[in-house]
Amino acid sequence: AKMAAEGAGGTGLTDLPGELLELILCCDVLGAADIGRVSCTCRRLREASQGCEILMLLFLCALWCRWPSLLKYYSHTDGVSWLEEYKARHNAGLEAQRIVASFSKRFFSEHVPCDGFSDIETLGCPSHFFEDELMCILNMEGRKGLTWKYYAKKILYFLRQQNILKNLKEYLQRPADRQSFLEGAVLIDQYCNPLSDICLKSVQAQVDDITDKVRKVLRTKNPRHPSLASKAGEVPVPEVELQRQVLDAMNCVLYEQLKYKGNELDYYNSLNSYIHQVLIRRTGIPISLSVLYLTIARQLGVKLEPVNFPSHFLLRWCQGKEGSTDIFDYTYIDAFGKGKQLTVKECEYLIGHHVTEEFYGVVTSKEVLQRMVGNLLNLGKRESTDQSYQLLRDSLDLYLAMYPDNVQHLMLQARLYFHLGIWPEKVLDILQHIQALDPSQHGAVGYLVQHTLEHIERRKEEVGPEVKHRSDEKHKEVCFSIGLIMKHKRYGYNCVIYGWDPACMMGHEWIRNMNVHSLPHGPHQPFYNVLVEDGSCRYAAQENLEHNLEPREIPHPDIGRYFSEFTGIHYLANTELEIRYPEDLELTRATVQKIYSSGKE
Repeated sequence: AKMAAEGAGGTGLTDLPGELLELILCCDVLGAADIGRVSCTCRRLREASQGCEILMLLFLCALWCRWPSLLKYYSHTDGVSWLEEYKARHNAGLEAQRIVASFSKRFFSEHVPCDGFSDIETLGCPSHFFEDELMCILNMEGRKGLTWKYYAKKILYFLRQQNILKNLKEYLQRPADRQSFLEGAVLIDQYCNPLSDICLKSVQAQVDDITDKVRKVLRTKNPRHPSLASKAGEVPVPEVELQRQVLDAMNCVLYEQLKYKGNELDYYNSLNSYIHQVLIRRTGIPISLSVLYLTIARQLGVKLEPVNFPSHFLLRWCQGKEGSTDIFDYTYIDAFGKGKQLTVKECEYLIGHHVTEEFYGVVTSKEVLQRMVGNLLNLGKRESTDQSYQLLRDSLDLYLAMYPDNVQHLMLQARLYFHLGIWPEKVLDILQHIQALDPSQHGAVGYLVQHTLEHIERRKEEVGPEVKHRSDEKHKEVCFSIGLIMKHKRYGYNCVIYGWDPACMMGHEWIRNMNVHSLPHGPHQPFYNVLVEDGSCRYAAQENLEHNLEPREIPHPDIGRYFSEFTGIHYLANTELEIRYPEDLELTRATVQKIYSSGKE
């Protein structure tokens, strides 16, 4: 390069013609790093470097090798600047890491507020690059980075749900004939399981596979059946007898070959409502199995319609003139009951009481989604666990996306947030909206407004985290420390300590309900905040806890909120928890060394 420059009467690379510069930069001896350093020298060399095909190929390979999941975002590669793509993905990764790292410090003491994601909503980078970095954090191997994983999961949950809500609102704005029942079921499934890999294309492919199996059975019965044509489904099967053959073949495949069935033993399991789980587990509840049954039938040219029958969702199949309003012109199909075909009277026997004709009418896709979401809402109300609260929150979001002015569900959402002690500012917004919609609610609204404002004022008065030093005389009776894996003597559950008090700090009612006074030391002993392996959080007396001599990881969803790493024997507090218990780390290490080293001996 130097000789070429001197021969051309110049003094360096910048004096060379562009064609010669590109030839030099494409030399096999130079790698991507070498060319990258050259490109940083000046503008002319940067432009020459970016024109180098080998460099572009190297950046393409680097992009795929480092972030292979991005491949799905490129349907074609012509005209793509791989250097710019690489830089954009790299910068998105840095931005994601910055935001995730900030969350623990900002939101350790409270639930992430509704405006806590404002930084993410105004991202200056492609959202799919940002999400990809969050997935990289979640998929980090080993037992480190627990706090990063915890907040990366929360951010990813928020991002995906926001995107799914947009898709749902777009779906609801379409004409009714373009609202697929299957797509609606997938959108509900995605919103409630945003971290799972669920997409319409994959679910549709599984349904298509079942449909192909039905065609094979149908071919053995009637080789000339119109549903076997290449464009079957686009043209309805005209004759009732031909339609019956389709339904018989469907029942054979679904219930005899594939063993689909209604989940009578575990009816109130939320998995029964998620279409991807119905396909995996081959079981569900009436409405989820009906959506699957209806979709397959329509793909084979048989038009079944959804019926919002009370207590047991059904499908109807017209035996008379199409569009008839006479309920006796239809046969009713119970997808939960292995596709059994019912008369009007048999439908009443199914639920044990008489119903009026209106309950035999067809319903829209929006009404089907409303019932599916309603089922999830009822499941969320059944229990008082973190998991059920999350299901209740998700199903309320979905319901209010469909019916934003429903006062009953708006009030339920406000009460839920108030009960959980989260998002007080949003609670006030919801209550203001309720008051505008229905002034008669002023009593309930006023009560919640008053107590929510008190909550906001108390939060403003908080001066900072309480720091507990073991050297304080009042803490001398505290025997256990943060991060130790413990076992409950009475109930046998495994847990990890994430906080402690020198004496029981709960109110008199809790102490009475938990029968604390029956303990030998009563409430006047140290109590510990523990994360339990079943996903619950408990407050346990010192005399009821003992060291677990066979420590193992505690699979609790909030483990990353308090701990950064699991060593294999105990947990290491993250920075925010260590600030609150500054002297516990050394005691935990000493305790572990004493107990587990002596155990090995």
